[in-house]
Amino acid sequence: MKAIVVTDEAAGTGGMKLAERPEPQAAINDVVVHIHASGFVGTELTWPSTWTDRLDRSRTPTIPGHELAGVITALGYGTVGLSVGQRVFGLADWYRDGTLAEYVAIEARNLAPLPGDVDFTVGASLPISGLTAWQGLFEHGRLRAGQSVIAHGAAGAVGSMVTQLAREAGAYVIGTGRAADRQKVLDFGAQEFVDLDNDALEDVGKVDLVFDVIGGDIQKRSAGLIRAGGTLVTIVAPAETRPVDGLAVDFVVESSRAQLGEIVQRVRDGRLRSNIGNIATLDDAVAAFNPTRRISGKTIIRVRP
Repeated sequence: MKAIVVTDEAAGTGGMKLAERPEPQAAINDVVVHIHASGFVGTELTWPSTWTDRLDRSRTPTIPGHELAGVITALGYGTVGLSVGQRVFGLADWYRDGTLAEYVAIEARNLAPLPGDVDFTVGASLPISGLTAWQGLFEHGRLRAGQSVIAHGAAGAVGSMVTQLAREAGAYVIGTGRAADRQKVLDFGAQEFVDLDNDALEDVGKVDLVFDVIGGDIQKRSAGLIRAGGTLVTIVAPAETRPVDGLAVDFVVESSRAQLGEIVQRVRDGRLRSNIGNIATLDDAVAAFNPTRRISGKTIIRVRP
């Protein structure tokens, strides 16, 4: 099969190439999926799990990418709840070969059914962004109706999901970004917009929850905006500055079939929109990993035309 592979951690994205790899086999509780579309995170080549297994042994050549939508072609021994020919989408294990390939072997529990009226491209855009937003807001942030939320990077793949899910949950949402992002952020449902280059973030006042996807100075300043009992949720790095009377939570997203089902149902009934900024083919995936311009939204690799 064709796949994007990396072999040299020091080379970073410069060491990526399109190559032929053996088709994967389904282990116990696995399925093999013929991938139609996949997604990736631009920082994957800096993750230890991209290069070593759970016992710290090298696992190169590695296939990156962890989001997928496709059709099941084989079931491993003991696999239940899914069937050959079924449309699925989901989030692949960080320590196994990923989804920038024509096929992937993946634990069945990491997949959810993809309804026939949801395009594979849309399905592949949902797992990391949707699950990250869902878990950050509702599991770690304990968001409730009537609370206020700052969604940093609200025009991006994760931030736009945070904005939409928080607004649907009855929160007052303040989105942040660059000046050019203003209308896009408001279109995704934010009630206010803060231009991080030109507006004073502190003018927002106290809020119940900040969802940080930026880190650095923005994260530090955001800690001071958390009101008593509130939460700073971050997916970048542990907070260096913590809220005085609140919590700081950093987390790594986990797969959840039930949550994927909740997310895709919201897409089907129009309550949630995916945020796809670029679509490329597998042949062009190396270039997509090295964009020459800023992409606002998710880049999806269309593996099967």
